[in-house]
Amino acid sequence: MGHENVRVLRGTSLQVAAGEFLVIMGSSGSGKSTLLHVLGALDRPDRGVVEFRGRNVFGMTEGSRRDYRNSQVGFVFQFYHLLPELTILENVMVPRFIRHSLRQWFGQRRQARRDSQEIIERVGLAPRAGHRPNQLSGGERQRVAIARALVNRPLLLLADEPTGNLDEAIGAEILSLLTELNESGQTIVMVTHDAKVASHAHRRVQLTEGVIRETGGSSARSAAPLAMRKVVP
Repeated sequence: MGHENVRVLRGTSLQVAAGEFLVIMGSSGSGKSTLLHVLGALDRPDRGVVEFRGRNVFGMTEGSRRDYRNSQVGFVFQFYHLLPELTILENVMVPRFIRHSLRQWFGQRRQARRDSQEIIERVGLAPRAGHRPNQLSGGERQRVAIARALVNRPLLLLADEPTGNLDEAIGAEILSLLTELNESGQTIVMVTHDAKVASHAHRRVQLTEGVIRETGGSSARSAAPLAMRKVVP
């Protein structure tokens, strides 16, 4: 901020096991979104290490890091970030499209379409596939965002306040969907300031003044190979 350095994360250390549903809690401005962006390689820490399955994410080449963001990680944001000019099906296909060169895409597009239709059906929106975002409710838009995040079958799903823009009833539906995905083996890291939302997770940690503190819950699964390890700015 101008000439002032703002330290967001201060010696933060975090481990997440494969198949875990972890919630990071904290007040507004505590650094939750920054931490999530660092884990997903959207932001680069000034120092420290982010490891994914034993590989240093920020030691990768730029091309490998792009592939990590596209194929290994799925992002779900509070405000959906859907492209208004595209249909629901086309929005879900976007990550698959940008994964390939134009020449490769012509050989992959039919499979990409089938995969996208399958994940749209999984989130309960098959009848809406031809609609555009402005024709959907907030809960339906968030389901589209989740489908888009899952279309490349990522190992890790990062969700930034996915119910924060929804009323309680619709938010509960989204949480139910995330829980169902986790029960099928999807690793999820979600940030929220809502204790009720956090109660759906295996484990909860608190981010306070840039430091992670364990607060409760325990994973129902054994600690399989770590999805991420040691975020230490």
